[in-house]
Amino acid sequence: MATRLEVLYALVVPVVEAMGCEFWGLEYLSSGRSAMLRIYIDNDPVSVEDCEKVSRQVSSLLDVEDLITSEYTLEVSSPGLDRPLYTLAQYEKYVGENVTLKLRLPYEGRRNFKGRLNGVEGEDVLLIVDDHEFLFPISSVEKANIVPHF
Repeated sequence: MATRLEVLYALVVPVVEAMGCEFWGLEYLSSGRSAMLRIYIDNDPVSVEDCEKVSRQVSSLLDVEDLITSEYTLEVSSPGLDRPLYTLAQYEKYVGENVTLKLRLPYEGRRNFKGRLNGVEGEDVLLIVDDHEFLFPISSVEKANIVPHF
């Protein structure tokens, strides 16, 4: 049986793509009687109108599907300069950039790492931190973001 997150992906991705945008990722957070569904879209550049049209379509679809039964907030936005990374293809696109990475479980006593994204090997992310090389399975990454440079 599919998880709620898998069902959300299956519903949302085609809507975003039909609106002429690139689906970047989504976050679903549930706490008690309320929930938050955050959808990231990309379009060179993302406009307020892009976010608005995707939001309207996804909202209508969620109302019909009744997938989220509690009160929820729907946010649709650009991934921004500190964009989160979800897929191996996204990691590959940003090789050479600095990233922050939070692991699901500690590795060598720590969960948080900040370093240069050095590549992708199979299902693993290669990160250089203070001249040390780390290879993390993407499944062990809870959250990763690009560190913007100005």
